[in-house]
Amino acid sequence: MSQTLVLNATYEPLGVVSDRRALILVLNQRASIIEESETVLHYSGGEITLPAVIKLTRFVKIPYRHAIPLSRRALFARDGGRCVYCQAPATSIDHVIPRSRGGSHTWENVVSACHKCNHSKADRTLKEIGWKLRTLPREPAGAAWRILGTGKPNPRWISYLQPFGGDTGQIAVASA
Repeated sequence: MSQTLVLNATYEPLGVVSDRRALILVLNQRASIIEESETVLHYSGGEITLPAVIKLTRFVKIPYRHAIPLSRRALFARDGGRCVYCQAPATSIDHVIPRSRGGSHTWENVVSACHKCNHSKADRTLKEIGWKLRTLPREPAGAAWRILGTGKPNPRWISYLQPFGGDTGQIAVASA
């Protein structure tokens, strides 16, 4: 079953819901369809096209912005799907300060790496092997990262995620 992007009344991305939940919101007039998907449901009275993007009819205030969950998919999206050390396609994650040396599993200490670099670095620090990071790892910011970090985004969502911190390249990596 596919998913639907939910936008606030101000077009800010709020999250992703199942097609069933999106259809219920639309039929109860709590949301309107902004973009339709290719999926058509047939029923005895006719047919209806499932939504790909919906917008809530009323503004929903979000009191607390959750931290972006650290996942492999979100990490690869943040780093553009490339090894931070050699720019080869990333296949694994690496802790800049190894966990065996007290490094934490946080956005600021985890980067994407190719197998070769990850294996070469092993449990050593960057200073010990003379490597440098091109950019310092940090937690991604923006409302779009709540969607990018949780699963495969639909290509139809790109224009709705870009103004809120969703880079096109990162969306392409996350959907691959």
